[in-house]
Amino acid sequence: MEKAQIFELIKKEVLTEWRQRYAINGMLLYLISTIFVCYMSFNLKAGVIDNITWNALFWIIILFTSVNTVAKSFIQESQGRQLYFYSIASPEAIILSKVIYNTTLSVLLALLGFVFYGLVMSGGVWNIEGMDYGYFLLAIILGSMGFASCLTMVSAIASKAQNSTSLMAILSFPVIIPLILVVIKLSKNAMDGLDRASSTDEIITLLAINTITLAVSYILFPYLWRS
Repeated sequence: MEKAQIFELIKKEVLTEWRQRYAINGMLLYLISTIFVCYMSFNLKAGVIDNITWNALFWIIILFTSVNTVAKSFIQESQGRQLYFYSIASPEAIILSKVIYNTTLSVLLALLGFVFYGLVMSGGVWNIEGMDYGYFLLAIILGSMGFASCLTMVSAIASKAQNSTSLMAILSFPVIIPLILVVIKLSKNAMDGLDRASSTDEIITLLAINTITLAVSYILFPYLWRS
């Protein structure tokens, strides 16, 4: 029963996003325009940027894209719609459907940003000798999953307050910082072409963060939903 509810709720999210295409178009515009600003700021004058700067800029762009993508998860839902969902679906199905949808959307946007960013920023990722592209893509997937799961729960908490947008920014900061530090370390190892064994700790940490966040959301969201 819960699986059917999750599927239907994800379907609802997709249909809502399709009907309100301005939202996804706004995310794409934000992603592309931010990358273009980086290109104008660095490449036209310096001609090339080093790997550390390239990596840091990339994750800053992905982080803020994820925030804009996930922030609307619960904040955009009216009280009447939340009451309707409360009557037809379990809270566990609601939070899981939100996390799955936001994770999928965040990963797709991050991969698109990676391709466009690598093409636009000359001297970037496509010209790095010995780079481990497999592990860099793994960092993108795990990082996007972490951003989506953390921010989805923060969005649910913030939606219960009056000034939800400001509260989300405050609550997400201490949650995201440890995650992005590990992701930057993993992607930097991949860019440097280090042995894969040297990144095992970072991968285990990211998997643990994602698992713990999902478990905490699944356990605590029903109590939050009833309030």
